[in-house]
Formats: sequence, C-alpha cells, structure tokens
Amino acid sequence: MKRPQFRRVKCDGCLRTRSRVLLAALAAVVFRVGTVAALEAAGTLQNVEPTTRVVKMFANGQDRVVLVSEDAQILGVDGKPLAGGLKAKELQRGIAVSIFAEPGDHGPVVKVLRLGTQRREVAPGAGKSSVGLKPLSEMTAADRYKGEDGGLYGGGRNEPTPAHAAGAARQSAQIAPLDAEGRPSPQGKIGLVSISMSNATMEYSLFKLLADADPQKSPAVAVVDCAQGGQAMAEWSDPAARAWEGADQRLAQAGVSPRQVQVVWIKLANKGPRGDLAEHVGKLKQDTRAVLRLAKARFPNLRVAYLGSRIYAGYASTGLNPEPYAYEGAFAVRGLIQDQATGAADLAYEGAAQAPLLLWGPYLWADGTTPRKGDGLVWERGDLGGDGTHPSASGRRKVAEQLLKFFKEDPLAARWFLKKAG
Repeated sequence: MKRPQFRRVKCDGCLRTRSRVLLAALAAVVFRVGTVAALEAAGTLQNVEPTTRVVKMFANGQDRVVLVSEDAQILGVDGKPLAGGLKAKELQRGIAVSIFAEPGDHGPVVKVLRLGTQRREVAPGAGKSSVGLKPLSEMTAADRYKGEDGGLYGGGRNEPTPAHAAGAARQSAQIAPLDAEGRPSPQGKIGLVSISMSNATMEYSLFKLLADADPQKSPAVAVVDCAQGGQAMAEWSDPAARAWEGADQRLAQAGVSPRQVQVVWIKLANKGPRGDLAEHVGKLKQDTRAVLRLAKARFPNLRVAYLGSRIYAGYASTGLNPEPYAYEGAFAVRGLIQDQATGAADLAYEGAAQAPLLLWGPYLWADGTTPRKGDGLVWERGDLGGDGTHPSASGRRKVAEQLLKFFKEDPLAARWFLKKAG
C-alpha cells in the first residue's frame, strides 16, 4: 500500500476535510469498516497531527491511519492522562502505542490511545468468567455492596414503590397512537426509541428486527434505533451534540415525528469511567439527568423511559468500561429512579414535567458463567467480541430477546406494545 502523504494547506477546515477523505478511502482496506464493531491495534507511532487529530501508526505489517475523537483518552504507560493530549511531548515517532477505536462516519475513530503495547489477542476462554458479585436483582435489603443495599428499586425490592407504580400506570395509560402533530389517531404511531452508545445500537437494532417480525406486536409501535456508536451519556448530555442530530435523522427516515415518540430505552454508560462508586456513578447520574430532560424537551409526548445498565464486562481487555464499572452502573439507574420517586424537581413527570417517568427495563447483568437465579442468564466469553466489551452475535441476541420478552410480558408495557385482543 502506498503510504499516504500529508500536505499542509492554509486553513484547518481544508486540512481536516482532506484528512477525512483520506481516512474514508483507507478505511475499507485497513480496517474493513462495517464488518467489525470495534478495533484494537498495537504498533509504533509514525506521525501525529494535533490540529486535524489524525494519527498514523505502523501495526501488523502495514500503515494505519486513524482519526482521534475530541473526547479520546490519551494515556501514558501507567494509564493516566498525558498532559497536552495529542500535543504531549511523549508522543514521539517510533514509540510503541496501542489504540482502541470504534466505527465512525469516515472510518475508525480512536477512543483510547495509550503508550505501550497494551493490546493482546483474546483467546475464546480468556478473561474472568466470574467476578464474584451478586446481581443487584438478587441482593436483599440486608446485603451490602460498598454501602448499598440490594434490589433494583432498593430495600431488596425489584418492584417500584406503590406511589411510583401508580404514577407509572397513569403515564402508561396515556400512551396511544398519535399523528405527526401529536394528536390521537387510530392510524397514528407509538414511537419506541433507543438512546445510548455502541453496545446499545448493536443490541437494539437486532431487537427491532425481532420485534417487527413478531406477529403479536402492535402495528402502531414504531421501533427506531437512535443509539449510536461512541455516543455515551456524556455525549448525549450536550443539547448541541451530534447524537441528537443523528436521532432526528433516524426518526425522519423511519417516518416518525418527534411528537410521536412516547417511550425510550436508555442504556446507561460512560466511556472510560474512573474513581470509586460514588464518583463515577455520580457522573453517570448527572449526565443521564441532562439526557432525560433533553429527551422530554425534544419529544414532548414522551411518557416513560425504561432504563438499563450494562452486560457483564469481566472479559474486557480495554479501559472502555470494564468491571466493576459495568456492574456498578446499575446503581446509577436505581439512584435516578429513587430520586424521581422521592420528588426531585428536575425529574418531575407530571404537571410541569421535566422528564419522563423512570422505570427499570430488563436488568442485563449476570456474573459471567454463574447462572442468574430465576432465568439462568449467563455471559460466556463467546457472547462478547474481541475487546470483551462489545457483544458478539450471540450476546446481541441475548439482549434483544430480553428486551422483546420484557415489552411483551411487562403488564404496563404490554398494554401498548401488543396488539389489542379481538
């Protein structure tokens, strides 16, 4: 392959456009874009363009050209952020580096660049098949994890409090087919959309296929996957984020107006979480609160948000979102629901509503190959992709089937998700 040459031009915008065109041309050859969910590579650094955020490295016998996202982690060998980011003095030609990238509009986009050859090939049985933690849904009121008790709704309960359940019933009763202007119509639609990152879009897109093929689903329910790769809660929390623009485009393509969106599924996660439970869960809650308020403002007829946390990450080989962060994300979901149930003004769902009513969707975490009580859910190494974080085909199916089962069997969801009897 002929090595790409970078030529300086007069304006940053021109240089950025030129670089992206080059990336798009190389992507299909170097990374097989569209066939992988994520990519890891290790090699030697050849060139860094901080202005255009283009990095060239040599790995596995060939040149690799990648674009580094604005929010990427630029880390030293010790895993700590490098001062200066892409302008760090440590980023010298010939130094060993490793990257983790996700698919982007113009080819792979680097989310983590770290000094040293951190990448390793993951064998089918590699990683931890258990981290020894008890699923939140199995913890009792007497159990403790870092000071937190058990139950999806707290106090060992896996059901909402009576008052919150009554509120959920009121909101769910108002979900009905609406026309494009948000008026009740027998020919209208019930928009059911997803908001989250790469794992979620991989899972929800398969759920859409399963749901649309299910003869029991109401034809009024329009399932639209608005989750997007690289767009975690921190990204969605910005009202000007490209994630919202992408959501608008997907809704338009599906023929669903913002006023027809009445239910969302949000999978809570942030990239590269740090700190103890209080720190990273607090950040995740803060970002998600903003997302919920933005969603309500953009979708005025949004009634219910079903929240979820991540699948098992004991096999993870990168810092994108390993254990125990994947497990602990459930406490952010629970905390938000508890805040709303106890009257948080910024999460009000009735009157001058600021947010949709919050409920748990399906709880997806299980301790690796240890069967979960009740349904026997396990996460084997083959259910995760090469990075141990993104789901494989079998992992996607597990989540998609859990979602379909939930919407068909949950009493409140089933009343609008399923066809009417007779």
